[in-house]
Amino acid sequence: MSLGKDTLLRIDLGKANEPNHVELGRKDDAKVHKMFLDHTGSHLLIALSSTEVLYVNRNGQKVRPLARWKGQLVESVGWNKALGTESSTGPILVGTAQGQIFEAELSASEGGLFGPAPDLYFRPLYVLNEEGGPAPVCALEAERGPDGRGFVIATTRQRLFQFIGRAAEGAEVQGFSGLFAAYADHPPPFREFPSSLGYSELAFYTPKLRSAPRAFAWMMGDGVLYGALDCGRPDSLLSEERVWEYPEGVGPGASPPLAIVLTQFHFLLLLADRVEAVCTLTGQVVLRDHFLEKFGPLRHMVKDSSTGHLWAYTERAVFRYHVQREARDVWRTYLDMNRFDLAKEYCRERPDCLDTVLAREAEFCFRQRRYLESARCYALTQSYFEEIALKFLEARQEEALAEFLQRKLAGLKPAERTQATLLTTWLTELYLSRLGALQGDPEALSLYRETRERFRSFLSSPRHKEWLFSSRASIHELLASHGDTEHMVYFAVIMQDYERVVAYHCQHEAYEEALAVLARHRDPQLFYKFSPILIRHIPRQLVDAWIEMGSRLDARQLIPALVNYSQGGEAQQVSQATRYMEFCVNVLGETEQAIHNYLLSLYARSQPASLLAYLEQAGASPHRVHYDLKYALRLCAEHGHHRACVHVYKVLELYEEAVDLALQVDVDLAKQCADLPEDDEELRKKLWLKIARHVVQEEEDVQTAMACLASCPLLKIEDVLPFFPDFVTIDHFKEAICSSLKAYNYHIQELQREMEEATASAQRIRRDLQELRGRYGTVEPQDKCATCDFPLLNRPFYLFLCGHMFHADCLLQAVRPGLPAYKQARLEELQRKLGAAPAPAKGSTRTKEAEAGAAAAGPSREQLKADLDELVAAECVYCGELMIRSIDRPFIDPQRYEEEHLSWL
Repeated sequence: MSLGKDTLLRIDLGKANEPNHVELGRKDDAKVHKMFLDHTGSHLLIALSSTEVLYVNRNGQKVRPLARWKGQLVESVGWNKALGTESSTGPILVGTAQGQIFEAELSASEGGLFGPAPDLYFRPLYVLNEEGGPAPVCALEAERGPDGRGFVIATTRQRLFQFIGRAAEGAEVQGFSGLFAAYADHPPPFREFPSSLGYSELAFYTPKLRSAPRAFAWMMGDGVLYGALDCGRPDSLLSEERVWEYPEGVGPGASPPLAIVLTQFHFLLLLADRVEAVCTLTGQVVLRDHFLEKFGPLRHMVKDSSTGHLWAYTERAVFRYHVQREARDVWRTYLDMNRFDLAKEYCRERPDCLDTVLAREAEFCFRQRRYLESARCYALTQSYFEEIALKFLEARQEEALAEFLQRKLAGLKPAERTQATLLTTWLTELYLSRLGALQGDPEALSLYRETRERFRSFLSSPRHKEWLFSSRASIHELLASHGDTEHMVYFAVIMQDYERVVAYHCQHEAYEEALAVLARHRDPQLFYKFSPILIRHIPRQLVDAWIEMGSRLDARQLIPALVNYSQGGEAQQVSQATRYMEFCVNVLGETEQAIHNYLLSLYARSQPASLLAYLEQAGASPHRVHYDLKYALRLCAEHGHHRACVHVYKVLELYEEAVDLALQVDVDLAKQCADLPEDDEELRKKLWLKIARHVVQEEEDVQTAMACLASCPLLKIEDVLPFFPDFVTIDHFKEAICSSLKAYNYHIQELQREMEEATASAQRIRRDLQELRGRYGTVEPQDKCATCDFPLLNRPFYLFLCGHMFHADCLLQAVRPGLPAYKQARLEELQRKLGAAPAPAKGSTRTKEAEAGAAAAGPSREQLKADLDELVAAECVYCGELMIRSIDRPFIDPQRYEEEHLSWL
């Protein structure tokens, strides 16, 4: 700010307590005419009344005169927002009081005494004229649009000029000369108004610092020309223009406006004693701020483009306006203008206001008979649901009502299940009624198809799926009441209610379509439910579907359907049931007894050959077969399959019954059964006797009976002879009797040889015992114990035949760890008893009564010692099995390892 003719005050708002004073150094009477500060705050131009111009840079204290500018009274400056920096202004425009527009460029570099001047160039571009000739250039604004085009707006007292064109780009030429050269032959477009204030002022509204301006306001004699700036228009930037007349008491007369500032929705007029804010939407004054007389009259007002703050000053004070929440009530203005989109935009974060706008818009659309748009707006409001629904019903607008209901349904919360059921049911009823009214009308065919598609879209909508699923029962009832089977099936498929779909096909005898649904969705429960119906009509196709399902089906659940189907006994019926059971057993490897039993029953009824093959394949082990043996036996017996019965008897290990039944069928089969009990020779002999008796008594075939003797070595001729009749001659048995006698003779010789060997062995044992009684060992006085290495004769000791000698207690200690637990317990018991038994007195004799009493009391001391010796001294501890068993025992006890390890350190 200028504080007189020679002082300049600079204040950095970030450091408001540190103002900076700059002296202009003027000795003449020239006064400051106007000052111009660029958008970065780096370059300041001071126009003096003496037609001189001074330049001050933010980073310097020196005031530098601009020699090339001398002689021009500067009225306006158009800064270059695109190319301006802190060190250079780039090409700028300068408007003078003589109507001339100059192009100039300033540099902040300071040289020495002979250094470069700050004004790099200063050249004329254009002259603005009014009817009387050149007119002062009151305002200049230079901007660049998003598409790269440049435009300049210049104003005089009564005219507003537009210069539009693409600015020259390149390393050498970046100024405005090319832009103005296009208007050398013809004047630029302009707006002109008759009244005049003697001056004018132009204000732009720019949302962001370096963005393109969106609106303008031109203060002139007839009022304020306000409009939008559209950089995309080829002929004129100005659009939506309107002239707002000055408020009452303001104008070229007694109280002319001194300055204008434009915000987003208002322009502020500066008067001598007050500031008035006018809404750009309505032209109404919304604020009058009067200033006290003590501050003096107001001089000017400007806007900081970087912060949006407004500055007004008088001769004695400076005031700052801070604009906050300017758009808070704009929605009301737009609402009164019926510009609902803009009203909603400016109250989007205020739900109550937004609801008011939506309700007003819905009512407006309803009055305009735009019912669908009205329904969409009503659905977003908090208005009473019943009132709106009745409103559309009274107007007979079912389509709009459906739209309203659909949008309400989409906005419900998961917990509002009752409302969802109501809306989905109502919508379904509306659609069905509409389809019923249109169906059959050839003129409304296209409308019918369109409505049907909308209805299907509603039923299949992912947004409504949850609600439709929860109310599917009521929807199905509605569809059934209208007789719309087509959409009933369609809805059931969407809801994955395949049971209803299959039931529908079965009711209409479309069995193949029903099976196709089952095969497509592969739900085992549906197969179990509908198989009893389908197998009566398409058995082969159904069994194919079962086989394709494989292990996903439980064959036990399908047995009832197969049983009911195969009761007829026809070959085709039994064959399909058998085919599926064979698949389960042979391919799937089913082990369930019910499945195998049912397959057995099918074989027994129609395929006896397959029955025996199945039984033989199942094996002969009763623990490995998967069918019930008793059931199989009863089934085979009922149908007379004797060979199969014989096999079951063999599996049950009832060999006598198997042989008895096999003799009724085939003797060779009976022979096979007789050889089965390999571990029980008595039973085998009994079975073979049964066969022999049958051959002799029933078939009367002596040769075959003799063959039985050859087949079983357990049978002898004497076992078979009782079965033959008395009249049979011995010639038939001659060879058999001779063979039997030879066998007996060989057996007698074997017994004699074994007896001789036993006698010789007994004699050798007696000789060895005599030799053992005579064996002895010699102990020398210097002999030591093999364990403790002390003299052996100091304590009782043991001498082994191998030569090792041990003290009794050392041997006991060495043997004890290697004994089993029960022998260790026995050893402790013997030691305890031996310690408690009294030692016999030397030289005393015991009577028979005393010995009998001692025997009754318990074992004698000698017996206890013998038992102890048997435990401890049965073998040498170093040469016997005890040493061999201890080969995997560690040399050092694991519990004493750490102690032993430390003792070696």
